[in-house]
Amino acid sequence: MMESVILDVRERDEFEAEHIEHSINTPLSHFSSVAPGILNQLKSQNVLIMCRSGARSKLAFEQLKQMGFSDKISAQVFEGGILEWRRLGKPTLIRTKRHLPILRQVQLTVGLLILSSVSLGIFVNPWFLAATAFFGAGLTFAGATGFCGMAIVLSKMPWNRTKSGAHEELLNCSL
Repeated sequence: MMESVILDVRERDEFEAEHIEHSINTPLSHFSSVAPGILNQLKSQNVLIMCRSGARSKLAFEQLKQMGFSDKISAQVFEGGILEWRRLGKPTLIRTKRHLPILRQVQLTVGLLILSSVSLGIFVNPWFLAATAFFGAGLTFAGATGFCGMAIVLSKMPWNRTKSGAHEELLNCSL
Protein backbone atom coordinates (compact mmCIF):
# COMPACT_ATOMS: atom_id res chain seq x y z
CA MET A 1 0.00 0.00 0.00
CA MET A 2 1.30 3.42 -0.96
CA GLU A 3 2.15 5.85 1.86
CA SER A 4 -0.05 8.95 1.98
CA VAL A 5 1.19 12.52 1.97
CA ILE A 6 -0.58 14.55 4.64
CA LEU A 7 -1.69 18.09 3.83
CA ASP A 8 -2.45 19.88 7.11
CA VAL A 9 -4.82 22.79 6.42
CA ARG A 10 -4.69 24.30 9.93
CA GLU A 11 -3.18 27.74 10.33
CA ARG A 12 0.57 28.02 10.76
CA ASP A 13 0.54 28.64 14.53
CA GLU A 14 -1.70 25.60 15.10
CA PHE A 15 0.56 23.49 12.90
CA GLU A 16 3.72 24.66 14.68
CA ALA A 17 2.21 23.85 18.08
CA GLU A 18 1.49 20.25 17.06
CA HIS A 19 1.66 18.35 13.80
CA ILE A 20 2.26 14.98 12.24
CA GLU A 21 5.85 14.40 11.26
CA HIS A 22 6.51 15.02 7.52
CA SER A 23 3.06 16.58 6.99
CA ILE A 24 2.88 19.65 4.75
CA ASN A 25 1.26 22.81 6.13
CA THR A 26 -1.09 24.38 3.57
CA PRO A 27 -3.35 26.70 5.63
CA LEU A 28 -6.94 26.84 4.45
CA SER A 29 -6.71 30.65 4.41
CA HIS A 30 -4.09 30.35 1.62
CA PHE A 31 -5.09 26.96 0.21
CA SER A 32 -6.21 28.14 -3.23
CA SER A 33 -2.90 29.94 -3.83
CA VAL A 34 -0.48 27.46 -2.19
CA ALA A 35 -2.05 24.06 -2.88
CA PRO A 36 -1.79 23.95 -6.72
CA GLY A 37 2.02 24.06 -6.64
CA ILE A 38 2.15 21.33 -4.02
CA LEU A 39 -0.56 19.18 -5.60
CA ASN A 40 1.14 19.26 -9.02
CA GLN A 41 4.12 17.52 -7.38
CA LEU A 42 1.95 14.89 -5.66
CA LYS A 43 0.10 13.47 -8.68
CA SER A 44 1.38 9.92 -8.18
CA GLN A 45 0.75 9.83 -4.41
CA ASN A 46 -2.23 9.48 -2.13
CA VAL A 47 -3.07 12.75 -0.37
CA LEU A 48 -4.69 12.85 3.04
CA ILE A 49 -6.19 16.22 4.00
CA MET A 50 -6.02 16.91 7.74
CA CYS A 51 -7.12 19.68 10.10
CA ARG A 52 -8.04 19.78 13.79
CA SER A 53 -11.42 18.04 13.65
CA GLY A 54 -12.24 17.51 9.96
CA ALA A 55 -14.36 20.56 9.12
CA ARG A 56 -11.64 22.63 7.42
CA SER A 57 -10.39 19.52 5.61
CA LYS A 58 -13.78 19.17 3.94
CA LEU A 59 -13.64 22.82 2.83
CA ALA A 60 -10.13 22.28 1.44
CA PHE A 61 -11.31 19.15 -0.39
CA GLU A 62 -14.12 21.17 -1.99
CA GLN A 63 -11.58 23.79 -3.11
CA LEU A 64 -9.40 20.99 -4.48
CA LYS A 65 -12.34 19.76 -6.58
CA GLN A 66 -13.10 23.31 -7.80
CA MET A 67 -9.47 23.66 -8.89
CA GLY A 68 -9.81 20.48 -10.97
CA PHE A 69 -7.44 18.28 -8.96
CA SER A 70 -9.98 15.62 -8.01
CA ASP A 71 -9.34 13.84 -11.36
CA LYS A 72 -5.55 14.26 -11.16
CA ILE A 73 -4.72 13.03 -7.65
CA SER A 74 -6.06 10.54 -5.14
CA ALA A 75 -7.16 12.69 -2.20
CA GLN A 76 -9.39 12.14 0.80
CA VAL A 77 -10.30 13.86 4.05
CA PHE A 78 -9.03 12.34 7.29
CA GLU A 79 -12.28 12.27 9.28
CA GLY A 80 -11.89 13.60 12.81
CA GLY A 81 -8.63 15.42 12.06
CA ILE A 82 -5.60 15.45 14.31
CA LEU A 83 -7.86 14.89 17.33
CA GLU A 84 -8.87 11.50 15.89
CA TRP A 85 -5.26 10.80 14.84
CA ARG A 86 -4.17 11.24 18.48
CA ARG A 87 -7.15 9.25 19.76
CA LEU A 88 -5.97 6.36 17.57
CA GLY A 89 -2.60 6.54 19.36
CA LYS A 90 -0.65 7.78 16.36
CA PRO A 91 2.36 10.04 17.04
CA THR A 92 2.53 13.81 16.68
CA LEU A 93 5.27 16.35 17.23
CA ILE A 94 4.39 18.85 19.94
CA ARG A 95 6.21 22.10 20.60
CA THR A 96 6.99 22.31 24.29
CA LYS A 97 6.46 26.08 24.49
CA ARG A 98 2.74 26.64 23.94
CA HIS A 99 0.46 29.63 23.58
CA LEU A 100 -3.08 30.14 22.42
CA PRO A 101 -3.47 30.03 18.64
CA ILE A 102 -3.58 33.51 17.06
CA LEU A 103 -7.20 33.04 16.00
CA ARG A 104 -8.27 32.43 19.60
CA GLN A 105 -6.19 35.41 20.76
CA VAL A 106 -8.05 37.59 18.22
CA GLN A 107 -11.41 36.26 19.42
CA LEU A 108 -10.56 36.93 23.07
CA THR A 109 -9.17 40.39 22.38
CA VAL A 110 -12.07 41.53 20.20
CA GLY A 111 -14.60 40.01 22.59
CA LEU A 112 -13.10 41.86 25.56
CA LEU A 113 -12.90 45.11 23.60
CA ILE A 114 -16.54 44.84 22.54
CA LEU A 115 -17.69 44.04 26.10
CA SER A 116 -15.66 46.99 27.41
CA SER A 117 -16.96 49.44 24.82
CA VAL A 118 -20.59 48.36 25.40
CA SER A 119 -20.15 48.74 29.18
CA LEU A 120 -18.53 52.15 28.76
CA GLY A 121 -21.28 53.14 26.32
CA ILE A 122 -23.99 52.21 28.81
CA PHE A 123 -22.42 53.57 31.98
CA VAL A 124 -20.12 56.42 30.86
CA ASN A 125 -20.92 57.89 27.47
CA PRO A 126 -22.93 56.54 24.49
CA TRP A 127 -20.10 57.54 22.13
CA PHE A 128 -18.11 54.50 23.35
CA LEU A 129 -20.61 52.37 21.40
CA ALA A 130 -18.89 53.59 18.22
CA ALA A 131 -15.94 51.39 19.18
CA THR A 132 -18.26 48.38 19.07
CA ALA A 133 -19.19 49.23 15.49
CA PHE A 134 -15.49 49.63 14.65
CA PHE A 135 -14.64 46.14 16.00
CA GLY A 136 -17.65 44.63 14.23
CA ALA A 137 -16.54 46.23 10.96
CA GLY A 138 -13.03 44.86 11.51
CA LEU A 139 -14.35 41.33 12.00
CA THR A 140 -16.57 41.65 8.92
CA PHE A 141 -13.62 42.87 6.84
CA ALA A 142 -11.43 40.01 8.12
CA GLY A 143 -14.11 37.46 7.29
CA ALA A 144 -14.70 38.86 3.81
CA THR A 145 -11.08 39.31 2.78
CA GLY A 146 -9.08 36.86 4.89
CA PHE A 147 -6.90 39.76 6.08
CA CYS A 148 -6.94 40.32 9.84
CA GLY A 149 -4.86 43.25 11.02
CA MET A 150 -5.31 42.27 14.66
CA ALA A 151 -3.91 38.79 13.95
CA ILE A 152 -0.84 40.39 12.39
CA VAL A 153 -0.37 42.68 15.39
CA LEU A 154 -0.86 39.82 17.86
CA SER A 155 1.59 37.59 15.97
CA LYS A 156 4.29 40.21 16.66
CA MET A 157 3.69 40.17 20.42
CA PRO A 158 6.58 38.80 22.50
CA TRP A 159 4.68 35.69 23.63
CA ASN A 160 4.05 34.71 19.99
CA ARG A 161 7.54 35.25 18.64
CA THR A 162 10.35 32.74 18.65
CA LYS A 163 13.87 34.00 19.12
CA SER A 164 15.90 33.83 15.93
CA GLY A 165 18.39 31.02 16.10
CA ALA A 166 16.66 29.53 19.13
CA HIS A 167 15.76 25.88 18.89
CA GLU A 168 12.40 24.97 20.35
CA GLU A 169 12.24 21.43 21.54
CA LEU A 170 9.74 19.18 19.78
CA LEU A 171 8.48 16.11 21.53
CA ASN A 172 7.44 13.02 19.65
CA CYS A 173 4.20 12.17 21.43
CA SER A 174 1.91 9.25 21.02
CA LEU A 175 -1.00 9.32 23.39
